[in-house]
Amino acid sequence: MTLQGSVDLPVPAVGESAPDFELANQYGEPVRLSSFRGQNVVLVFYPFAFSGICTGELCEIRDNLGDFEDANATVLAVSVDSKFSLRAYAEQEGYTFDLLADFWPHGSVASEYGVFDAGSGMARRGTFIIDASGVIRYVVVNPRGQARDLSAYREALAGLGRV
Repeated sequence: MTLQGSVDLPVPAVGESAPDFELANQYGEPVRLSSFRGQNVVLVFYPFAFSGICTGELCEIRDNLGDFEDANATVLAVSVDSKFSLRAYAEQEGYTFDLLADFWPHGSVASEYGVFDAGSGMARRGTFIIDASGVIRYVVVNPRGQARDLSAYREALAGLGRV
């Protein structure tokens, strides 16, 4: 596990099964993590829609989505925003991947993954790459204000091989 910055909650480790969850996407459709078995998943927690660093990170994913598809990986981006704000955000930025609303109970999935900051009511910048069998293969949690490195995602996905 790569851990940057201080995190107070336990973060699932590489080699552990990814905690399953179901959240609504920006269209209100239920998305369950376990339904992606058979493909890799890049689970990206971010603080808030429409914020600067988050938008930069998600636009970088949008602009390089082919890299994820080539690795048989689905991107799921999670914040504590409502599905309504996530829909507006996805439309404004042209995101075609699911934005998931960890809105209520507030931050419950981010808490399961050890990336919820109860003091500020937001998710920390945490990424979990989950293999086709549901096992966590890469973890990074960055401190507030520090963007994640897309090249690290590529490297981790390359290490998984194509399913």
